[in-house]
Parts: sequence; structure tokens; C-alpha cells
Amino acid sequence: MFDLVIRGGTCVTPAGRARADVGVRDGRIAALGALDAAQAKEVLDAAGLHVLPGVIDPQVHFREPGLTHKEDLGSGSAAAALGGVTAFFEMPNTQPNTDSAERLAWKVQRARETSWVDFAFFVGATNDNVGELGGLEQLEGCAGVKLFLGSSTGTLLVDDPAVQRRVLASGRRRVAVHSEDEARLKERKALFAGRGVDAHPEWRDEECAVKSTRSILALARETNRPLHVLHVTSAGELPLLEAYRDVATVEVPPQHLTFAAPDCYARLGTRAQMNPPIRDARHQAALWEAVRNGLVDCLGSDHAPHTLEEKAKPWPSSPSGMPGVQTLVPVMLDHVHHGRLTLERFVDLTSAGPARVFRTRRKGRLALGYDADFTLVDLAARRTITDAWSQSRCGWTPFDGLAVTGWPIATVVRGQPVMRDGALVGAPRGHPVAFDP
Repeated sequence: MFDLVIRGGTCVTPAGRARADVGVRDGRIAALGALDAAQAKEVLDAAGLHVLPGVIDPQVHFREPGLTHKEDLGSGSAAAALGGVTAFFEMPNTQPNTDSAERLAWKVQRARETSWVDFAFFVGATNDNVGELGGLEQLEGCAGVKLFLGSSTGTLLVDDPAVQRRVLASGRRRVAVHSEDEARLKERKALFAGRGVDAHPEWRDEECAVKSTRSILALARETNRPLHVLHVTSAGELPLLEAYRDVATVEVPPQHLTFAAPDCYARLGTRAQMNPPIRDARHQAALWEAVRNGLVDCLGSDHAPHTLEEKAKPWPSSPSGMPGVQTLVPVMLDHVHHGRLTLERFVDLTSAGPARVFRTRRKGRLALGYDADFTLVDLAARRTITDAWSQSRCGWTPFDGLAVTGWPIATVVRGQPVMRDGALVGAPRGHPVAFDP
């Protein structure tokens, strides 16, 4: 007897695509093949759909505690479920910052109560908690350590190379870094006084990213500490990252693969503002080449909502960030539809890749014994992304009005459907993601 049978779909497994039923028992994948639906407590009809291993978004900001007028763990995880995402890793720049065992434990408990999907949280490195990081990264629900090398949203910033080295020497799990050079940001900011948001990628320019990434990669190799460079945006960083594959993995956001300057700033204004910035077509083409040649390990939405009132402030007073967890799957499936990447590469970037980078247990593959996390998609469905569809508390998406081909139809977390046909079902049931030490 199975708790759930997903019947008649095309499964994307490590061996390739295959028409098969999937049997689930006790939250795990128990069988793949032709299964008798009569032996299931529940049957989910997947005829005409592709059954993917559950999508993991390894970079979101759900703003709880302290900034819940923009988002909280309930609304952000609901947006994830509606978008086909079965697990998220959340960033520490909340108010207060997630930088201690007590604050991490609070988030884990809050997510147990309110999250629709599985979860983990990064602990923020500070100038004061370096000696505790090796222990913090081993706690339940911790995705690893997050290190801000340049200032962005919030107060977490470690811009002293000596302290950065101590952070990298303080543990063994992979450290996720926001890589922009703080000194260059400070010295150049006054040059753009009186300019509009189109100056954002000029201020936070390619050299700002390259200089920071070059420095932190050298420290990672020196300390033999694995590093994950978040939201890589510039062509100049890619050869460096290729040369440091022994210590570094690479993440790219869908926004930087979809939008390009100056058009995005002309159309969207400060809604297109994020850190590091969306750059011009030369950088976008380089990122796509890195997707094709395998340099990019995973995608992360960098879901970072702000209210429209906040985004309406004149640049640079306007905050950087935009929502993205709900749109990751449909936006990237549309790129699949247009031949920019294969469905198999999409699965590698959104399931197997995050699981491999962060060493999750039992997630990221459609295989026996793995968690029964599934993203069911209709590759032929034509939809238009709208602000009205957005579940995020901020109430908007930069992709408003974008027509796409490819859409999430159902989201299943450990054998329990949490979204079907565009509606949440059941109740929040998220658990902490488990990691290898």
C-alpha cells in the first residue's frame, strides 16, 4: 500500500526521462514504474505533465522577524509552493539578524508552525561571532554561513580581509558570499549624485564584483574552505570562478538571465534595482554561456521583497531587491521552451545542483529512498505572470505581464500535495532540511 501514487507522468530521473508512476510511502519515494492505483490512499493524475524532483530555492529573504510588512515565513513559503518550489534556504539579514543559536532556533520553530514547504536558514557572519560559527553551522535547520563582503540590505557586513579569513577558517561547511567590494562602493558613491536608477550598475560596476571575488577566492583556497558565490552577475568573474573550481561553486539568478540594462531600468525603474545589479547584454550573454558550459551550479531567486512605496523612493534611497521565488520555475521553463537550456539542465540547476552544493540529505533527485518532493509542470501551458498572481506580501513582481510557456501545476512536499492547479491545499507542513556535516 502506498500513501500516494503519482500516475501517468513523464518522470525526469537521473537516468533520463521515462513514463512512470511514482509510489510514495512514509514521505519517501518507494517505487518507480507501472503501479496499481488501487494500492494507493491517494492518486495524483499526472497525465500530460512532467514530474521533476522538487525545486530548491537556495537564496530567499522572507523578512521575518522584524520586516513582516514586506513578507513573512508563511506568505513567502506560500509563494514558493504556488511557484512549484518545495524547499527554500533563507538569508540572515532580518531584524534582528540571524547570528546566534537562539535566533536560528526561533526561525526554525516559527517555520515549523507556518511554512508550507521545507526550509533551512543561513547564519550571518559578523565581526563578533566568528568564534561561534563552527558550532552554529551544525545546528538543526542551518543551511550554512552567509558572509556579506559588501553592504546591501541590512547590517551584516564583514569587509575586513583579516576577519573574512577568520570566518573561512572557523568551520568546514560551504560559506555563501555576497561578493562586492565595500571600499570601491564607498569611494565611488558620490560620483553618481543626482543620477537615476540607470546608474546603479555603473556605481556597483564589474570591477566592484571582480575585485571582491578575486580576493575571497584567494582566501578560500588559502584556508581550504568551500565557497559558494551567490548571484554572480559579471562576465569578469567567470574566468576567476573557473580557475577556482577546487573551492568555489556558482549561483546565478533568473532575473539576470532574463532582464538586461538599460532596458530593464527604462521599463521598471527602481523595481529592477537589486544587488549586485542587472547589467547589460554582454554580461547576460556571458552568464548564459556559463549555464551552458556547466560553470553555473545552481539558480537562486534572491527573492527580496520590498513594498511599492519603498521602491518608489528616488535612487539611491530606494531599497535593492525584488520578489522572485514564485516566478523562478515559470520564467526558467519559458527559457527551456525557447531552447536556451534543456529540461534536464533546468533540473540540475534547481534540484540536483542545490542539493550537491549544500550537501542536503535525500533531496534533489527523483530516485528510490529520496524525499518525495516533486514539482509537476505542464511544459505546454501558456500563462501570463501578473501582480495579481503574486502571493508575496509585497504584492508585485518584476515579471508582471510576461507571457510564458511552461507552468507549475502541483507541488508535493514529502508525499503531501501543498499546491494543485494554482491553489494551496492542506496546511503548512514544512520540516527543516537535513544536511551532511
